[in-house]
Amino acid sequence: MATKKSSSPKKASAPKSWDKLWDEYSVLLKKWAQNFETLQKTSSEVQTKYNEVMLKASSESSEKTIKEFQKNWQKAMNDAALDAFKQFDKNWQNISNQSGVDQLKAYGELMDSFAKTWQKMWQK
Repeated sequence: MATKKSSSPKKASAPKSWDKLWDEYSVLLKKWAQNFETLQKTSSEVQTKYNEVMLKASSESSEKTIKEFQKNWQKAMNDAALDAFKQFDKNWQNISNQSGVDQLKAYGELMDSFAKTWQKMWQK
């Protein structure tokens, strides 16, 4: 005589699935935080090096050369970093527009503010 399988294993696997998903999210969030910290450190190092270059240039270069360097440096920084931050922010905003994701929406707003601040920081 065949026995009927219980449906409880499916219910039991749902919490495990949720736990696994949450664990994966947590791991990725930690990686993101580490990468963000690295970005902040690298940004500081870039700014320090830029200041060194400008100090040396001010004593050894013409005003025209310094202005050209500043213009090129700012353009390169905007091209390299700002587009990446804008895309990241846009992705978070798209996620936060889905129903039931209020916390992510708040995070997206925070990232939007960060991107705007970043852009203001590197403008002429």
